[in-house]
Amino acid sequence: MRVLQLGLFLALASGFAAISIYITGLSDPFVYPSYHLTDEDTQALLSLHDTFQKCVTANGLGLKATRGTDYCQTTISFPSDTIPKWRDPKTGELEALSFDFNLCEAVATWEQVRNSTTILTKEFIDSLPNGWEEYAWRRINKGIQLNHCENKTLCMEKLSLVLPETPPYFPSQFRRCAVIGNSGDLLKTKFGNEIDGYEVVIRENGAPTQNYTDYVGRKSTFRLLNRGSAKALDKVVELDEQRKEVLIIKTTVHDIMNKMIREVPIKNPVYLMLGASFGSAAKGTGLKALEFALSMCDSVDMYGFTVDPGYKEWTRYFSESRQGHTPLHGRAYYQMMECLGLIKIHSPMRADLNRVVKWVPSHHIIRAARIASEKLLRRVGAGSEDPLAACSIIKKQVKRNLNAVSKLRKAALDHLRLCCWEASNPMIYKIIRLFTFSKLCH
Repeated sequence: MRVLQLGLFLALASGFAAISIYITGLSDPFVYPSYHLTDEDTQALLSLHDTFQKCVTANGLGLKATRGTDYCQTTISFPSDTIPKWRDPKTGELEALSFDFNLCEAVATWEQVRNSTTILTKEFIDSLPNGWEEYAWRRINKGIQLNHCENKTLCMEKLSLVLPETPPYFPSQFRRCAVIGNSGDLLKTKFGNEIDGYEVVIRENGAPTQNYTDYVGRKSTFRLLNRGSAKALDKVVELDEQRKEVLIIKTTVHDIMNKMIREVPIKNPVYLMLGASFGSAAKGTGLKALEFALSMCDSVDMYGFTVDPGYKEWTRYFSESRQGHTPLHGRAYYQMMECLGLIKIHSPMRADLNRVVKWVPSHHIIRAARIASEKLLRRVGAGSEDPLAACSIIKKQVKRNLNAVSKLRKAALDHLRLCCWEASNPMIYKIIRLFTFSKLCH
């Protein structure tokens, strides 16, 4: 009987201890900070919604934005006479005409993207707990023979061709960048010369330029690849006449891809995309191409993504109609991005390169809304006026290629100094490593 009583006492004590630890963790501002919105925070979010709604109305070609039931939610709707064509392959249901977005999540996440690198590096994997045994294993699609990457030598051999030590590209490295989608709308306007005038041009998958240069230009700096395109690198490299494209792969490493890099004379640099998570928002190579561009460019313009009023079906400019896209959802998400000041949309209905996007929230509103959003979302570094706060406290000392870094423009050098090279608080760093397993500046 006494044994049972002792067991019951120990169980209760353990339960109370667990609850105490849980409550302490929630109340400890270093572990799970609890932020309260000030009147200024509330006003910032209301101002964001106000200007955002006006921006969508002025620039959305019929789209409307309405506030949701809280400070973050917004709904972007198409005109009621829009005729959706895309059907869900599983349910057969037509695509909706309205979509819900979280502006707080968008503002906070894209701010992090703009202050981060999106290329997977050895440094990043090394900084994660059990990075080689867990994270690297997930990035190798057919690596069962590597024993879950516990053998680091074998794992490195598998990833060596696509895994730089440190980031090859940095935030603010370039001024003006253009991301080119594959929409059939590109054939309605000759954007070619305009596109070639950008400092950096980013293309997707197997989109060709030959025979289409009047419409899509000739220049190609980077190319974002999905799983299918990554399996055909030998064909992809032939699309670039200069053979200088940098190939960024947004999926796992394949044996087929590694074999091609070793055996086929592929001289193009090849890297893996690290990328952020956007939840159930618009997905696909296009969004990842924009994410990559925003991580290293001051301004980003997009071409060949729009599905404007009167569309029939999603088409490629170089092939037949393709199933699997949600064109209205993507169009609404890109409109949200434009009205947060992230990108500028170009299409046959917006053919003026110098057009002004009206009612974009000011930098002051965006900055204040970011601070409020990070509080609501309990992000690392929340509440700071410094947009680099979330990354400047996360640091890892590595040997940098000083020759390569010295060639960067001043804006990129300033960002590196503020975000990655200043001394950080070791206590905060340990807590972040323990509870978030993430590193924004790597």
